[in-house]
Amino acid sequence: MNIDRDGAACGKPDTAQRFSPRRWWPLAAIVVLAAVVYAMGWHRQLSLETLVRHRTAIEAFVTTHYVSALGLFVALYIAAVALSVPGAVWLTISGGFLFGVWVGTLASVVGAVIGATLVFLIAKSAFGEHLVRRAGPLAARLADEFRTDAFSYLLFLRLVPAFPFFLVNLVPALLGVRLATFVTATAFGIIPATFAFASIGAGLDSVISAQEASYRACLAAGRADCRLDFDLMAALTPQVLAAMVALGVLALVPVVIKRWRRRAGIAQRSG
Repeated sequence: MNIDRDGAACGKPDTAQRFSPRRWWPLAAIVVLAAVVYAMGWHRQLSLETLVRHRTAIEAFVTTHYVSALGLFVALYIAAVALSVPGAVWLTISGGFLFGVWVGTLASVVGAVIGATLVFLIAKSAFGEHLVRRAGPLAARLADEFRTDAFSYLLFLRLVPAFPFFLVNLVPALLGVRLATFVTATAFGIIPATFAFASIGAGLDSVISAQEASYRACLAAGRADCRLDFDLMAALTPQVLAAMVALGVLALVPVVIKRWRRRAGIAQRSG
């Protein structure tokens, strides 16, 4: 047996097996589907205008086929997150509008977590930790540090809305974070923002009613620039944003304490 050529005998992972084409098919499928969605312009349908334009039909379907409507909403949310299509915020708002705060929040969280987990698993299967190992010892050390406190770091990244959702789905997969840690931190981390947006959606009826007449008149005139005058950032108040950031900072407290204790222990041993 040639130990140098036999990865298994050397205790090394089988590189050929790791980069089997079968591992790339799900990633290729996601990329192709996302390209089709963008090319067809379907991503632009995830908007407040779409909800208002089809409001009567959507509400009628929800009323007569509530369970099916809820299932379709979750499936659409999963697809949007898995394909990294912008507009998940409007889906969350629509969920609150159509199903109420609590059901809308739960449905959005379920859809977001499943969609994020699909991206995580596909990236983990396609790349594993190969990119980190190729990047050198510094990247490997940073990856080890991240994995040590993965739950706290992920919770922080999910709670603070400044970090792109799709990027937070990919990075943990490349760093070798465990699936259970990823799912748990994602679920808990997105609840505050999801609840806030679903609450906005639940109170959106008065806003839509106030503007729907002029909006429909614009559509009837055949204009292409019809828009609802709704400022999302104005609805998401600074107090809510500050609360999310504060929760994110709290998520890092265990990491800070652990680092402080470690340094204190080193200082005591050195003294």
